[in-house]
Amino acid sequence: MPITIPNNLPAKEILESENIFIMDEERAFTQDIRPLKIVILNIMPEKEKTETQLLRLLGNSPLQVHVTFISPETHESKTTPKLHLEQFYTTFSDIKHKKFDGMIITGAPIEHLEFEDVTYWTELKKIMEWTKTNVTSTLHICWGAQAALYHHYGVRKFPLSKKCSGVFSHQLLVKTSKLVRGFDDIYHVPHSRFTDVVTEDIQQNKDLVILSISEDAGVCLVATDDGKRIFLTGHPEYDVTTLQEEFLRDSEKSLAVEVPKNYFINNDPNQQPLHTWKSHANLLFSNWLNYYVYQETPYNWD
Repeated sequence: MPITIPNNLPAKEILESENIFIMDEERAFTQDIRPLKIVILNIMPEKEKTETQLLRLLGNSPLQVHVTFISPETHESKTTPKLHLEQFYTTFSDIKHKKFDGMIITGAPIEHLEFEDVTYWTELKKIMEWTKTNVTSTLHICWGAQAALYHHYGVRKFPLSKKCSGVFSHQLLVKTSKLVRGFDDIYHVPHSRFTDVVTEDIQQNKDLVILSISEDAGVCLVATDDGKRIFLTGHPEYDVTTLQEEFLRDSEKSLAVEVPKNYFINNDPNQQPLHTWKSHANLLFSNWLNYYVYQETPYNWD
């Protein structure tokens, strides 16, 4: 089944060219079906790219998905056109009275800030509290995962001596989890961050289970026993060229960054990057939608 998105969303044309099954709102309303309602808090700077990446993964499912995008109302985006936000985004104030089957909270390149110093931290805390009663399952990505681990469980982040950037292999620790059904014992995920969390801090919390870990990139996938909160420190949604674009951007800013590991052919930035995480990314999002959203959400929230 398709994802339902606004007719004029820029991602629509890109996804159609990739043969992703999408449906505009007008056609969706004529179908006698209860679609899954997913709200995405997109706090990435290049919002249009993130929209396409997430919709691509959400569309690879037999379930019909209706997506709502929100952005912080206490922060003005400097990298996304105002017209795009006005046309395709709403705010938490406008949707807080509603119930959603699933939610995605993206990352943001603001690891250098303490959580309390982020301009929209108070608003984000309200949203994370709201998910306890209004969302069946919430998937947190990268900085969004660190923020949620800190808010809900007091797990602090710490700065790395150098940026964790590259595509790393991960080992499954809990092979029986529904979230990783169909996974190989070893799978790959891109990482791009300047901070990390301490494995022992997560292990000490009885409500959290570490599902996968990397020898080089640390904890990757964490979940609560009931699957209501999923924490993902990497970026499986990334396009094949995203790490390359970030490396060039950081280099132009004269930041001390290394070539992303295990990414370019022969680790040569003049060569093409390899896309080695696509299948597991699709499987992860499909499992989340099926087992933790569709199978758990009430048909009628009221």
